Amino acid sequence: MTDASAALEPGRQILTLDELTDDQASEVLALIEDAARTDGTTAVSEQGRLQLRGGPREGIRHFLLTEGGRLAGYAQLEDTDPVEAPAGELVVRPAMRGRGHGRALGTALLAASGKRIRVWAHGGRSAARHLAQVLGLTLFRELRQLRRPLGAEPLPQPVLPDGVTVRTFVPGKDDAAWLAANAAAFAHHPEQGSLDQRDLDDRKAQPWFDPKGFFLAERAGEIVGFHWTKVHAAEELGEVYVVGVLPSAQGGGLGKALTAIGLHHLEAAGLPTAMLYVDADNPAALAVYEGLGFTTHEVDLMYRTET
Repeated sequence: MTDASAALEPGRQILTLDELTDDQASEVLALIEDAARTDGTTAVSEQGRLQLRGGPREGIRHFLLTEGGRLAGYAQLEDTDPVEAPAGELVVRPAMRGRGHGRALGTALLAASGKRIRVWAHGGRSAARHLAQVLGLTLFRELRQLRRPLGAEPLPQPVLPDGVTVRTFVPGKDDAAWLAANAAAFAHHPEQGSLDQRDLDDRKAQPWFDPKGFFLAERAGEIVGFHWTKVHAAEELGEVYVVGVLPSAQGGGLGKALTAIGLHHLEAAGLPTAMLYVDADNPAALAVYEGLGFTTHEVDLMYRTET
């Protein structure tokens, strides 16, 4: 289904789509990469980029803003959380900024969400903060990107709780068990905890996916924790992609041990730096990561309409 909105200014039009063609997806990805080269950070999250392809997805809408027939901006609205307001992301082509395109996309997101929305400002850039203010949004969440050098200082040796063993993920065999463990570990975190088989398959199909860097902690044959690492080859960055511990196994140091196992793996791969994301309002996790030598590199901010 498509819906062409009325042009907000002469030559500007926003097209709302439930799915993108391959050509449209490629054009949007090129725009996102163009903006990332200018901004030093990616304006659309990994999940948002994965949702550009693969046909329609429940709760996902795409907004293509064109000026004079050329793609000038893109926004995505994800309305899949049964409790939280829909989440949006947007980006404007660097060479076409300063023309009100960001505000037009933000206004379109507000209208489509019924003026109940959360919007990410990746990197917390001043222009994004200003746009949030113009749209009447207030700061809601702070997500920190932490980094640590590898190879310079010795990493701590992992100490596993009694009865816990660690092995690597086996694609196909471990999918269902890991998805269940992930849902249990992140029941409080709708973005991570709601991953399904399609989301997992999307990630397994990416060039960076390597099961040798996906560690499962088991007790009596059941998954009680995991650490999925990721390598950003172009940036020479290793990522603590996701660390999860089931509630029944928390408090015994398993998260710290799994983090250390993944960091040793990334260091052995010859990567000079490790990075991760953590919410600023999670002092326990921040303490663990700062104790492992991580410091804040940049901040992503989420804004929302008043509730």
